[in-house]
Amino acid sequence: MSQLEIVSRREFAHPINKLWRAWTNPEHLKVWWGPNGFTNTIHKHDLRVGGTWRLTMHGPEKGNYENEARFTVVEPEKRLEWDRVSQPLFYVTVVFDKIDEDKTSVTFKMKFYEQKMYDTIVKFAPEKNEENFDRLESELEKM
Repeated sequence: MSQLEIVSRREFAHPINKLWRAWTNPEHLKVWWGPNGFTNTIHKHDLRVGGTWRLTMHGPEKGNYENEARFTVVEPEKRLEWDRVSQPLFYVTVVFDKIDEDKTSVTFKMKFYEQKMYDTIVKFAPEKNEENFDRLESELEKM
């Protein structure tokens, strides 16, 4: 792991195809994406290499946070990668590993381009990524 990476992992007691749907279907994604208290408006989700993902994250207290990324790797039920083109800039890799028929491991990696941005984000991202995984778990239970 590089010094400019934040890596979060979790095992989910759900099959890999369900995890993939939760990560790639905007109807599910908008429900669980982001830390506790956030809601989302997904404006575009063109899931293909070169496709754009544009959303607004609505903060629990105040504020709207515009996000845009470009998908660089889309390997169904294996891997998703995207490059953020809105601040803060970083590259995301999500790896899906089938443990067995009803268990999947997800590795979420954020790779930063600059030390200063990494130093800022690493102070809160690991905890917020865990909140995100908790929200994903809740959405998986409803699916």
